[in-house]
Amino acid sequence: MLILLAAALLPAALLWLYILKQDPQPEPTNWLVKAILYGMAICFPVALLEGAIMGAFFGGQPTTLIGTTFQAFFVAAIPEEGFKLLALWLILRHNPYFDEHFDGIVYAVCVGLGFAAVENIVYVFSNEAWLSVAVMRALLAVPGHYAFAILMGYYYSVYHFTDRSPRTAACILVVPVLAHGIYDAIALSGSVNRYIGGVSFIILIYFCIKMHKYARTKMLAQIKRDKNDGTGDNDRPVDDVHTI
Repeated sequence: MLILLAAALLPAALLWLYILKQDPQPEPTNWLVKAILYGMAICFPVALLEGAIMGAFFGGQPTTLIGTTFQAFFVAAIPEEGFKLLALWLILRHNPYFDEHFDGIVYAVCVGLGFAAVENIVYVFSNEAWLSVAVMRALLAVPGHYAFAILMGYYYSVYHFTDRSPRTAACILVVPVLAHGIYDAIALSGSVNRYIGGVSFIILIYFCIKMHKYARTKMLAQIKRDKNDGTGDNDRPVDDVHTI
């Protein structure tokens, strides 16, 4: 059981440590833990909502590309990214340490990986071929949630600090939903038949590479912006920066 738990949690933990290492000015541990817990907590209402939508529109697994695409966007991407945004807003609305552009990405990744960790536990523990499931999800699904979170956090910070336009506000949710929906649509298309599955897997790998490159450019852009602006260096409270 401990091996399964480690296999499920290790990918999220490694990505979490990576994003924290990129932060020039680390966030307080208690706020980071809170963000992770919020991400875990939203799994339960998301699961209920997704189950209700699946029950309303499908008797079982969709068998057409239209059906799997609908499932990808309206059963998975929109509910999951919508609740992640709610969790991120709850974390940042009264957070005095949200004073740098990169902070939006850090907190969004904590929320996203908290969600991914619980989702991974469910998939790994509910499948007899748990090792292959754990490996595939470590390479694709968990890094996918990480990339979606970077995009959400990027636009959240842009809106908060520099650009209060309706377009930027919409991008906070629309961009990660599109990335998530396209990812799931490609992945789920393989369930239609094995020929589509072979082609879709190649397309999925290509899409993931491009998505992660794009997410990384957004992450580096925020780090550079904070370095150029010098935000947060003098205003941040210091009493509990590393307390839990």
